[in-house]
Amino acid sequence: MADKTAAQAVQKGIIIPSPPKTGAYHIPVVRTGNLLYLSGQTPSVDGERIYLGMVGKDLSKEEGHEAARIAALNMIAQINEFLEGELDRVKRCVRLTGYVNSAPDFYDQAEVIHGASKTVIDIFGEERGLHARAAFGLTPTTFNVSIVIDGIWEVE
Repeated sequence: MADKTAAQAVQKGIIIPSPPKTGAYHIPVVRTGNLLYLSGQTPSVDGERIYLGMVGKDLSKEEGHEAARIAALNMIAQINEFLEGELDRVKRCVRLTGYVNSAPDFYDQAEVIHGASKTVIDIFGEERGLHARAAFGLTPTTFNVSIVIDGIWEVE
């Protein structure tokens, strides 16, 4: 049977990408019991980091929002690969944490991370996608990426 979650995402015009490669000394997903812990995902497309720099200085809030959306899609891609294409096994997103490479006077980190939250809810619906969340501003970030998203997910 086809995965309904992935099919519904496609109907909404959302394409789940291939997962990005992971760096040294860690893996993208660790499962313990019925929880998946996701390593930080960044805005990268086809192996290229995009939206580099500080939100509020080098990037607008809207560009940060888009970067968060892309990072969330990469997180879902990692889950999809880990679950062998069976996103229907996701019971819910438990928690997202968003880190925003922020200019010193930028205070809208939560609004930027809405891009990730909205993406999760668009794909999984409110029942499975609505989650607890934290959003932080920091600088610098590894590779000067604008956004890092990680999460905890419950699966069957």
